[in-house]
Amino acid sequence: MQLKQHLTKIKNALPDGVRLVAVSKFHPAEAIRETYDCGQRIFGESKAQELQAKVALLPADIEWHFIGHLQSNKIKYIIPFISLIHSIDSIKLLEEVNKQAAKHNRTVSCLLEIHIAQEESKYGFSIEEARTLFEENVFERFDHVSIKGFMGMASLTDDAQQIRKEFHALSSFFNKIIILRERLRVMEQKINSSNLQDEEKIVLQQYITRCYGSLTSFNILFRNKGQIFVGEGRK
Repeated sequence: MQLKQHLTKIKNALPDGVRLVAVSKFHPAEAIRETYDCGQRIFGESKAQELQAKVALLPADIEWHFIGHLQSNKIKYIIPFISLIHSIDSIKLLEEVNKQAAKHNRTVSCLLEIHIAQEESKYGFSIEEARTLFEENVFERFDHVSIKGFMGMASLTDDAQQIRKEFHALSSFFNKIIILRERLRVMEQKINSSNLQDEEKIVLQQYITRCYGSLTSFNILFRNKGQIFVGEGRK
């Protein structure tokens, strides 16, 4: 089957709101260009310096995603052009992304990697750690980072039930964050229609904005055996 036909078949099978990330790591720029010419625009790379070299050779409208484990000392290579970092697994890493993005006057979109697999070798925050970060509004101090959602990598297994269980845990947590966002939106509406003094409204609205701001366009990403799909959250 020709590449364009194969790509079209895959995209037609995707549910609404799901975008395909073509994993281009370890493939030469020529192969990526061929896929680009067939209409694909989102590509995923896992090596910072390899990605940097490819960017110089390929069209400027490609949406580059970083999908591998990211080391702090490699962030500077990808910050000027990266569209989405899938693998933020620590606050230290997020601090470095924020620092490097500030140098380029950019706001970089990131996904928090949530550890849902049974394997200890996988990276990421536990669901409990991630929940605490949201409850304590930790992300508000990062002016050059936008948290767009979660990424979860399932265990490397053929046990479909286990994979389903792991993804369900991530999906459930995602839905709780969406519910939190909706509650904040309703709270904001009530404040606007209340009889509070203007000064009180401003203080409360500032709090709501800090909590709500990072949740306005949330995504969830599932990875299993090299397949990556991004499902866009409700707006």
